Amino acid sequence: MSAQVSDEDLEELAASARAALVREIDRTGAWADDPVWRDAFEQVPRHLFVPYYYVGVSGGYERRWGESPDPAARARWMRGAYADVPLATRLRDGELLSSSSQPSLMAMMLVALGVADGHRVLEIGSGTGYNAALLAHRLGDDDLVTTIDLEPEITESARRHLEAAGHRPVVATGDGARGVPERAPFDRIIATCTLPSIPRAWLAQCRPGARVLTPFATGLVALTVTDAEHAEGRFLATPAYFVPLRGASRSQPESVPVGGLPRGARDDELFRFLLALTRGGLDPQEAYTLWEREDRPRRERYGITVSGERAWAWLDDPEGPYVWQLPGG
Repeated sequence: MSAQVSDEDLEELAASARAALVREIDRTGAWADDPVWRDAFEQVPRHLFVPYYYVGVSGGYERRWGESPDPAARARWMRGAYADVPLATRLRDGELLSSSSQPSLMAMMLVALGVADGHRVLEIGSGTGYNAALLAHRLGDDDLVTTIDLEPEITESARRHLEAAGHRPVVATGDGARGVPERAPFDRIIATCTLPSIPRAWLAQCRPGARVLTPFATGLVALTVTDAEHAEGRFLATPAYFVPLRGASRSQPESVPVGGLPRGARDDELFRFLLALTRGGLDPQEAYTLWEREDRPRRERYGITVSGERAWAWLDDPEGPYVWQLPGG
């Protein structure tokens, strides 16, 4: 088989695999509230953003590469690029540094972000550049999109991937917790990495009424910004596990000991969320008592408020009785 025919076969495979991914996301209902995103996922080729990735195998990871000399390996790479799963894209000493998120989760987050024509959007965590490309396609104006990452090698590769896909949003290298003030004000901020606190710099770079969607404590919280010092919002229903924001000042907390609790609680994903959200505010036994008393509350009952120097999480009502101070608040 010649290289030319092989390339044609790969393009056909990409088109059919992308169509299958769109149908799969359709079935999840992820963009039911804003079907305009369907076109973005139909048109933006994910494989251009993952020229290689790693899949877990017994004893470690296997690298899949779009330039492999083996046609069968290239086909496996292409099919995997359109699977509705997260793809590990950067490893260092066995640690995951960057990944391409699960497409159906990306679709749900983009819908929850509430993007409208003309919005200026900041993405924290460039990853492969795929999410920024989806945003740029949706908005129809690359200049409305800014994406930032701490690692120069990540931003350089994201920029190359975006150019290959025909997009040129602003790709900045720096500490995402500080935002990108020279590109402000923003109407929407979306983070694709998890943080231990809500950076005040983000609020200061938002227009009043802006929306901030960020992973937090194994969940996703959607905050409405009132002004530079005030924001409030609730968690979405879905669980979310993202790579932590990198930076010397943001080490991840140690796991909470739960040995004395019933197995049903220890293994319950919603209880683990409560533990993560109230870390330092409730000990595990107190959290378990609350969890049982309040009928094992789902994520949507929790929220976060930022007010000046204070930030707190809450159950049902920002004024209490169940409130817990957050780091940095």
